[in-house]
Amino acid sequence: MANNKVVLLDALPSLFGMRVRIALAEKGIKYEYKEEDLRNKSSLLLEMNPVHKKIPVLIHNGKSICESLIIVEYIDEVWNETTPLLPSDPYQKAQARFWADYVDKK
Repeated sequence: MANNKVVLLDALPSLFGMRVRIALAEKGIKYEYKEEDLRNKSSLLLEMNPVHKKIPVLIHNGKSICESLIIVEYIDEVWNETTPLLPSDPYQKAQARFWADYVDKK
């Protein structure tokens, strides 16, 4: 499953998209980047994220994953043969998630 086509719908100024791009780079995952015009959203974006209609959206094997933190966790779980993105220790993992949430809200 991890070897299938990966597409990222994003816009370069997006900090949330940057989080996903960093995770993909850390894992060495090759992907197709599709720049979105947020004033004129593509039919692909609207189809792949019909609830929020926003970026980033990761498309893996034709299935969409939305919301940057969820995408990063998905990347870490699917491409688990390389170094994990989050610590294995539950406390350290909770701390990493706290700071990711803090950055999202500030």
